[in-house]
Amino acid sequence: MKSLGTMLQSGDWKGEKHVPVIHAPEKVKKGEEFEIKTLVGEEIAHPNTLEHHIAWIKVFYHPEGSKFPIEIGNYDFSAHGESEIYTEPYVSFKFKVDKPGTIHTMSYCNIHGLWENSVELVVED
Repeated sequence: MKSLGTMLQSGDWKGEKHVPVIHAPEKVKKGEEFEIKTLVGEEIAHPNTLEHHIAWIKVFYHPEGSKFPIEIGNYDFSAHGESEIYTEPYVSFKFKVDKPGTIHTMSYCNIHGLWENSVELVVED
């Protein structure tokens, strides 16, 4: 049986328009709210048309020492040309953590499949 993990694609977001970009601070204070932005197509624009679009972005946080990541958000982009409305795959949100860990982001292109990226987060007292 083929694992979903084997189908996740990755790369340098500066040279591949499908890789989700994560803008987050490298260090945060324990329990203090901070902002994260994640998007697809920062350096090389993604078309986002009816025929070729990013359908969703998911964001997870995997605290250091925890067995599983925690889903922080699931963002669907459903307007792909209906009535000449086009969504851009860009989200911004805030959250707080008590432990260092990894922010994982996945995106789905209707033609090119699943893409991932991650960044480490340091948490200071």
